[in-house]
Amino acid sequence: MDTARANSAHYARALAQDRDALQLLLGAHIPEGIDYSAGLDRSDVVSAVEEAIPSDVLIKRPDVLAAEHLLKAANADIGAARAAFFPAIELTGSLGSASTELSGLLKHDSLAWTFARQISVPLFAGGANEANLKAAKVARDTAVAQYEKAIQIAFREVADALAARGYLDEQLAAQQALVSASQDAYHLAQMRFRGGVDNYLSELDAQRSLYDAQQQLQIVRLQRFENLVTLYKTLGGGLRENTASKVPVIG
Repeated sequence: MDTARANSAHYARALAQDRDALQLLLGAHIPEGIDYSAGLDRSDVVSAVEEAIPSDVLIKRPDVLAAEHLLKAANADIGAARAAFFPAIELTGSLGSASTELSGLLKHDSLAWTFARQISVPLFAGGANEANLKAAKVARDTAVAQYEKAIQIAFREVADALAARGYLDEQLAAQQALVSASQDAYHLAQMRFRGGVDNYLSELDAQRSLYDAQQQLQIVRLQRFENLVTLYKTLGGGLRENTASKVPVIG
């Protein structure tokens, strides 16, 4: 009971701090009376990750955009750089997992980006003398390398988030099964105690095991939601816009 009381105080403090952080982020007061009783056992918080999300959603990531602006500042051709370094693949497969194309792209023996460094990204004509031209080429080459790195980081982060999602789904299913089994064990321990077959210590042990399993289940649920937020961020914000339509990614 004291353990549960201590945990209750801990989570009440965490809730108060999170409310303050949310108010600071929103710049507005959070209304009183919000019902938190549903907890983390909700399926309507975020939608499922769709299949066949195209890789061009990553172009809108802030780090990729920043790298492109550096390329522009170095007078490099963005179209040529994208063609050289940006693989046109599908990021997600069935059930929102990483696609085989994405998994293959990030293998150690993959040659997907091997030939990218051989391309010559054109530099606009300019430079008053040879020294200035060499300096401009160095700046361009540096910007190109940074752009290539930003793209590879983007693909790696998406792959990591999708891989974590798969393992978290498995962990969540296993933890839910453990809670169910612990609930049954606790119920049987209660019956044995009330029937005079066993002592109360056995019931307390079963209750503590159930409590621990329920606490761990909430932790896994929280980790899964955090992973979905991370995936949303790595995909560049959730919506891919083109001239024809908007395709929802997540959220």
